[in-house]
Amino acid sequence: MAAELYPASINTNLPNSNSTAVTAASKRTIVQVTQTVTTPTTTATQQNINNNNVETASWQATHPTLRERNALMFNNELMADVHFVVGPPGASQKVPAHKYVLAVGSSVFGAMFYGDLAEGDSEIHIPDVEPAAFLILLKYMYSDEIELDADTVLATLYAAKKYIVPALAKACVTFLETSLEAKNACVLLSQSRLFEEPELTQRCWEVIDAQAELALRSEGFCEIDLQTVEIILKRETLNTREAVVFQAALDWAVAECKRQGLGPISRNKRAVLGKALYLVRIPTMTLEEFANGAAQSDVLTLEETHDVFLWYTAANKPKLEFPMQKRKGLTPQCCHRFQSSAYRSNQWRYRGRCDSIQFAVDKRIFIAGLGLYGSSGGKAEYSVKIELKRQGVTLAQNLTKFVSDGSSNTFSVWFEHPVQVEQDTFYTVSAVLDGNELSYFGQEGMTEVQCGKVTFQFQCSSDSTNGTGVQGGQIPELVFYA
Repeated sequence: MAAELYPASINTNLPNSNSTAVTAASKRTIVQVTQTVTTPTTTATQQNINNNNVETASWQATHPTLRERNALMFNNELMADVHFVVGPPGASQKVPAHKYVLAVGSSVFGAMFYGDLAEGDSEIHIPDVEPAAFLILLKYMYSDEIELDADTVLATLYAAKKYIVPALAKACVTFLETSLEAKNACVLLSQSRLFEEPELTQRCWEVIDAQAELALRSEGFCEIDLQTVEIILKRETLNTREAVVFQAALDWAVAECKRQGLGPISRNKRAVLGKALYLVRIPTMTLEEFANGAAQSDVLTLEETHDVFLWYTAANKPKLEFPMQKRKGLTPQCCHRFQSSAYRSNQWRYRGRCDSIQFAVDKRIFIAGLGLYGSSGGKAEYSVKIELKRQGVTLAQNLTKFVSDGSSNTFSVWFEHPVQVEQDTFYTVSAVLDGNELSYFGQEGMTEVQCGKVTFQFQCSSDSTNGTGVQGGQIPELVFYA
């Protein structure tokens, strides 16, 4: 996406402009957008709102480019030939505009002002669009500048869709994709379906599938509509235990009862869930998970609870209304960075020192864990602390153990939750092992490895104090989802 940087040298002496707001605007850099660029700065509602009158002689002469002169007309009473009353009654805002500029930027405005059924009203009410979002829309149409933040982006996407301004809509989607994480993935999935944005929908599914436990336990999951809940509960590739899915459904039901003004009692929770309850694959839980969770939730009937217990234990199993096929989840992939492994009598030893390597990928992935070498002298147990960092900031760590069998195989250790890794950025993975036995180590390391559709690049890490580097050492594998 092409972009040029311009200084915001806006003349505060423009007739009928908001001098206070424009002065503030002149102190920051503006992005001139050729296609779509998001620039979270101050909100558009802070600019040109009061339309104070300031006399000047010739403001045109001080702004030589068409872009500058056009931008100065944004939210300005000067030569305005239409006004919009934007927002719901009691929270609306009056916005001046110029029909020609809006018609050039939007086919909807073009038909509204110059079509066969053109409206002659000088004041147009738009109660379904937020004032801040409408100002962002107009600012883009006047100047090609896009200013988005987390509080306005969804409302701006709605406005861009309503008035068919695809470049602004794409900028909103790009902003949402950039800010997408497990805690907001379910909400954005709901919105992406509403706005019919398939690329954003796919990105949401990638996050929800790989980080299912975090997504389902987030507050955002409790805020979505029932139809989106049902779609998620049907999902075959959710990478989590069914007990987590069941608890998420109960949490959503409690929130929905509150929204409907109902007490969160068992009967009401079951009622608001409706058929969604039967999308939870209860028989795929372990017997212990069911007994300690779903069986004591009071959401299932006594008959359902009885039948599920029989299904676990009896030879003649009763018919259940719940799906009995376990979800497929996701299949982890492994990136192996060594071409061979070896063992020598004087290495590889562990005395609390750190084995570390840096990596980058050309596609967004989710790191789930590491593959490590084990003992070369027979069965042995190791304690290990694994860590993932970006620019010195710890993103995930886990203290665990693994038992090796004396072979040169690798042994997987896992982070508590998969961690999203962005493309074209170097991350550092580390392992601090504690064990008496010498282990295998890798050699003939590769700086670049193609693993499926993902290309990994490796470089040495300054955190490595036990000898591991690109050419040899520990951490032979990265385990990930893509």
